[in-house]
Amino acid sequence: MEDDKLQVAADDGLSVYGHPADDTRPNPAQRRYLARGLAQPGGKLPLFDEEGQHFHPALVRACIAHGWAEPWFGNPLKPDWLICKLTDRGRAHLESR
Repeated sequence: MEDDKLQVAADDGLSVYGHPADDTRPNPAQRRYLARGLAQPGGKLPLFDEEGQHFHPALVRACIAHGWAEPWFGNPLKPDWLICKLTDRGRAHLESR
């Protein structure tokens, strides 16, 4: 159910609460996460940070809710992991700075 809400929000450019995604900027942690997708094929975002720690799901979900990232595909072995890619909107926010 939660994944369905995230996908609908990403598709419609809305937050998971149905509000329009505003024009806020990513915070430093979100920028570090999103920036890792710039050099990856298809804008694939990492599951782990530079120190091997799993990115917190709340950080990933916030990026999805703002429209900076979108779910790419599900992992049948780890269904709780969000495999995402950078959106055009996310790329624009990173490149505008």
